[in-house]
Order: sequence, then structure tokens, then C-alpha cells
Amino acid sequence: MNERRRLALALLAAGWLAGCASRPASRTSAGGAVGTGGGGVRRAPAVPTPPSLPPLNLDPAEREGAVANAMLLVNTPYTYGGNTPQGGFDCSGLIQYVFQQVTGGTRRLPRSTAQWAASTVPVQDAQMQRGDLVFFNTTGTPFSHMGLLVGDEQFVHAPSSGGIVRKASLDNRYFATRYLGARRVFAT
Repeated sequence: MNERRRLALALLAAGWLAGCASRPASRTSAGGAVGTGGGGVRRAPAVPTPPSLPPLNLDPAEREGAVANAMLLVNTPYTYGGNTPQGGFDCSGLIQYVFQQVTGGTRRLPRSTAQWAASTVPVQDAQMQRGDLVFFNTTGTPFSHMGLLVGDEQFVHAPSSGGIVRKASLDNRYFATRYLGARRVFAT
């Protein structure tokens, strides 16, 4: 029984560390860091990572539906590996679910944050729109956390074990320093 308990604790700790766990950061322009008044300095990579897979290019008419669906999921429990309102969400499961709803499940969508980053196109901060994805490095690995931009420098995300889906600011001190940039899932 003691060994079973240790294994359960180890799995819980691994899930907590590997899950989408981060907080919002401050914004930067490409190539530099800019203070934003929110207590953090947002930084973006000097050269945004281009997509390594064919971009999804979803219908831009689905943009507002994605934002609305994400907002409806605020307060849903976080669950590592979760991808349904009933079972809870991790950060990439939340994004996958939102876009499955707006596409009617007709498209095969990425699951992990790295897969979402590989299937989307970088967007300069000045061109970000509601429905774009925002990415963070919260574990020492690029694209380890993500959220959906809902406007006014706010994004919806599933932050960590024991938490709930919530809205956060890109200028939050935690997320600002971990911010990697925005990426577009929609066709231009």
C-alpha cells in the first residue's frame, strides 16, 4: 500500500509539472522587451517560429464563435489530459475542444501545444485579433502553455492542476515574462 501511495504521489507531481501551468506575461515587440504597466515585461522571440506543418487556415467567420465558446468554458475544472467540459481541460485540450465546436468536428485538429504551434502562423502583436492563440514557455520548453485571445489583452486558458479555466491578462507579471507570441489559426 505504501508503494502504491508513492506511485500515486509521483504521478500526481508529474502531471502537475507536465501540465499546462503558467500565468500571463507582459507584451513585447518582435526583437525586444517592452514594459506594459501590468507589472511584467512581455518578450517575444526575435524571429517567430514559422509553422512546420501545413497551417490549419480555418474559416475566419468562425473567429467569434471560438471566442464565445472559450468564454462559456470559464470556471470549468483543470484536468491534466482533459478535453471535455465534463472531464475538465488542460490548456491544449481546451483549445482543441473550442475549435471542434466551431468547425463542427469536421477537421482533425492538433492536440498538444507544440502541435498547435506547428500548425499556426506567427502574428505580430500589433496585428493580434480575438480568436488568435497566445503561447508561453512555462516549463523551460517553448510552446508549453497556450490560451485563446478574447480581446483587450485578455486570454482564456486552463492554467494548472487544481485550477479552473479562467481569463487572464497578457500583462500579468508571470505570463509577461514567459510570453512567446501570438499565432493565427484562421486563413487570412
